[in-house]
Amino acid sequence: MTRANQNITVKRAAGLLSFIAIAGLGACSKSDDVSAAETAKAQTIIVGPENIAVATTGSIMTGPSISGTLEPEREAAIRSQVSGSVLQTYADQGQAVNAGAVLARIDASGIRDAYTSARAAQVSARNAADVAAHDLARNEKLLAAGAIAERDIEQSRRASIAAQAALEDANSRLATAEKAYRSTTVTAPFSGVVSERPVSAGDVVQPGTPLFTVVDPSSMRLEASVPAEQLSFIRVGVPVVFTVSGYPGREFVGHIIRINPTADPTTRQVRIYVSIPNAGRTLVGGLFANGRMSSATKTGLVVPQGAVDVRGSAPAVTRVKGGRAERVQVQVGISDKSSETIEILAGLQAGDTLLLGAAQAITPGTVVRVSGPPRAPVANTGVKGGL
Repeated sequence: MTRANQNITVKRAAGLLSFIAIAGLGACSKSDDVSAAETAKAQTIIVGPENIAVATTGSIMTGPSISGTLEPEREAAIRSQVSGSVLQTYADQGQAVNAGAVLARIDASGIRDAYTSARAAQVSARNAADVAAHDLARNEKLLAAGAIAERDIEQSRRASIAAQAALEDANSRLATAEKAYRSTTVTAPFSGVVSERPVSAGDVVQPGTPLFTVVDPSSMRLEASVPAEQLSFIRVGVPVVFTVSGYPGREFVGHIIRINPTADPTTRQVRIYVSIPNAGRTLVGGLFANGRMSSATKTGLVVPQGAVDVRGSAPAVTRVKGGRAERVQVQVGISDKSSETIEILAGLQAGDTLLLGAAQAITPGTVVRVSGPPRAPVANTGVKGGL
């Protein structure tokens, strides 16, 4: 065999060995991948219900959040108009009263005497004014007949003017005395509920002393401030959904009735006033309320915000389908920060089971078994426990 033939033979042998080595490595790599996939598929992970959620159809709402303290829209602080001793009270705290109902009586002995005197003085002044008016009328007729001179009637005119002024003064004094006398009987200015009664029978009061506080609980008011950059969401009539301390799991609905025309110079926030119907008198003043203006409300597919992974180039979820985990890209819409839900526009269907929290890191293809019933996202499906 020539040297040239020997070289060709060596090169062919080397190429054959390289092909065998590459094929062997490929076979080993393919075998390792298959083994890893089979291992993942063979593994079963048990997930608790706290790490599972179900996509549901419901309402989702977005808008600025507000908070504040509920107060009755109508409230009257009744104070004493006269001095005296409280004879009796007729209403206690928490008692419902009608408009004009007697709440208390104040000793009117001295005031009644002053009223009687003022009334007598008014009667006397009226009689004197009538006499002076009759004298003036008679003298004017005599003047017209030429029986008296012009200078003789001036005294009658001055007497009539003085008598009329005295009558007006007597009328004013009587009105003041009558008002003071009526003020000894304290009445409710409107129908409502007595919220405070700081006096009792026997107490001596002075003008300005607090007697009662009456509120009308049929309508509540919430005053809150919103940042100036959210003014585009605010307008009169916009509904506001509230949750109130003391009423867990319930929502109440009110509407914006007034918007302050100026912003606070320090905080740059605008004051708004929300009216909340309370016909059933469920709500009481002084409770803290958290609310959100309904600037946008939609009905669609809703999932918890924690189920959507937004760290990648596109939002995605980890879904359990056919007992195995799979990664699915989704298209999202508006989000509700209050209920921590987000709208899904595409990629899922109602009833799909999703993984939450650490369970989202489960490798796609892994067998997943749920240890309990999954929870549905908290969506806005309407007013809960309305008034």
